[in-house]
Amino acid sequence: MYPAAGRYPAERLQPGALSPQRQVPPHIPRPAYAVSGSAPGQLGLSKQPEVHDEQGQAAMRAASQLATRALQLAGGLVQPGVTTDQLDAAVHDFLTANGAYPSPLSYHGFPKSICTSVNEVVCHGIPDNRPLREGDVVNIDVTAYLNGHHGDTNATFFVGQPSAAAVELVAVTQQALDAAIQLCGPDVPFRAIGHAIHSIADSAGMSVIREFVGHGIGKVFHAAPAVLHHRNWRPGSMALGQSFTIEPILTLGGRKHRTWADGWTVVTADGSLTAQFEHTLLVTQQGVEVLTVPPGGQGAGCPEAQQQPAAASG
Repeated sequence: MYPAAGRYPAERLQPGALSPQRQVPPHIPRPAYAVSGSAPGQLGLSKQPEVHDEQGQAAMRAASQLATRALQLAGGLVQPGVTTDQLDAAVHDFLTANGAYPSPLSYHGFPKSICTSVNEVVCHGIPDNRPLREGDVVNIDVTAYLNGHHGDTNATFFVGQPSAAAVELVAVTQQALDAAIQLCGPDVPFRAIGHAIHSIADSAGMSVIREFVGHGIGKVFHAAPAVLHHRNWRPGSMALGQSFTIEPILTLGGRKHRTWADGWTVVTADGSLTAQFEHTLLVTQQGVEVLTVPPGGQGAGCPEAQQQPAAASG
């Protein structure tokens, strides 16, 4: 067990100030929720899984690769003194310059184009004016909507020199995702994912956040099935041509959490550090294709990809 100094940030995160919502050029196609608007508090998965023909698979590859490039861009900017709002601006401008809509923007009222989850933030952190500090960890979650399809990916990055505990947390989280991916293929039960991730977390003495799950993805941002990251016996198996995400969140402390007054930012109840990695996957005859791995196979957090990375991911 690591000492408390390594498992918890030096001080609890506080909300910062938000910049005005960024605008998307009118010529860029938008998902339905960005046109009609959707009220906070109505989150959920569509009931139909996302299974694609060849044309749909090509669209998924394009959207996922663009999201991957955006994540690499943002990760390369991570350093002490940079604000998460600056990361949001960089990704927003990159995606829109490439004809894509940043999927989180206006999704059930979310005000920004990416999620940035710092230190004890479990997920759904809103980019703001707080400068990143030496020793922080930050997860950057990017989704691109391109040609009517969403591609979704995230990775956790170190800000400056991390603690030994943070290094171990990030490595184990990445290991858990990789192990789950190795199991995927046609007719494989989705519950195998949760069993693999939970076993690795248990072996490392870490907790799995259970309430936030992977999901089907494609023409719809969040579709069936819910991909659980903990042990479960939920029915359902992977189908050829199906796309979905795996995105485990691990913490060095307990798995209980609470949500800030903004209705989005989820933090660990005990203030312990968290890490997360995510890939979008496509089930193939050979097993599974990881759509959010960059060309050459190096993930967004690899030393080859950028300065001050946490670990390999797309």
